[in-house]
Amino acid sequence: MTHRIVTDGLEFPEGPIALPDGSLLVVEIAGGRLTSIAPDGAKRTVAETGGGPAGAAIGPDGMCYVCNSGGFEWEKEPDGTLNPIGRIKNAVGRIERVDLKTGNVAVLYEATERAPLTTPDDIVFDRDGGFWFTDLGLMGNAEAGPGRVCYAKPDGSHIQEVVFPMLTPNGIGLSPDERTLYVAETETTTVWAFDIAGPGKLTVSPYPTPGRVLWKGSPDFWFDSLAIEESGNICVATLFGGCVTVLSPAGELIETREMPDRLTTNICFGGPDLKNAFVTLSGTGRLVEVEWSRPGLPLNFLNK
Repeated sequence: MTHRIVTDGLEFPEGPIALPDGSLLVVEIAGGRLTSIAPDGAKRTVAETGGGPAGAAIGPDGMCYVCNSGGFEWEKEPDGTLNPIGRIKNAVGRIERVDLKTGNVAVLYEATERAPLTTPDDIVFDRDGGFWFTDLGLMGNAEAGPGRVCYAKPDGSHIQEVVFPMLTPNGIGLSPDERTLYVAETETTTVWAFDIAGPGKLTVSPYPTPGRVLWKGSPDFWFDSLAIEESGNICVATLFGGCVTVLSPAGELIETREMPDRLTTNICFGGPDLKNAFVTLSGTGRLVEVEWSRPGLPLNFLNK
């Protein structure tokens, strides 16, 4: 697929945010920072978060909210591809609020009402001003453990665990009517759909879990983050497949968009009509722009 390299030389970028002024924000997980990227590709460090910042979103106060895993160990393959190989010892997972004007980083949450956060990964704000986020759990090492989906308020006053356990929940997004929460599980290559009853609440389900399987992919691939199109289609960045998998709200495969990096991790929409997709190619440290045939969904507190 034709793509334009916006910038390169990033240290495992994720969490792209396309801002109204044409610039972008990304986190650099291996670099422990939040980075601004100008339309001409110039990079500027906004904040040094430390740890391992992953998902990011703009809140109702204009601040940037970051899921921070606490940090990973890394290895570089012979071809230069950078890979995370497990969390660092004594890592502290947390949700942070970053002031984009000053670079100040404040820790909002390090635990739910039940347990410490382990590996916070992706985040989305609802129209009420609260945010849903995934906690990936622990994977790939002796500390392996389940993850969860949580809901919190941006003022630091409330956090709750909503779905537990899940196996490596990663990407998270809301349907256009905000009646459905989508969660992509990494290791199972599964997209789950949860019916929302209200802020931080899911409808009661007769099934063992409160959600339903929307789509299950090949075990040869893993799912990472996701973004929603205006039509409600779910666009899931796909690891090892090196692509973006596009699913309908009914669970049908719409298309697969190939990308030039097997560690394709995140996607967001920007541009005047939200028909430009910005995709993080994390293994090779690049952010690319792709013309998209359908517009993305405007995000609360950002595109509207």
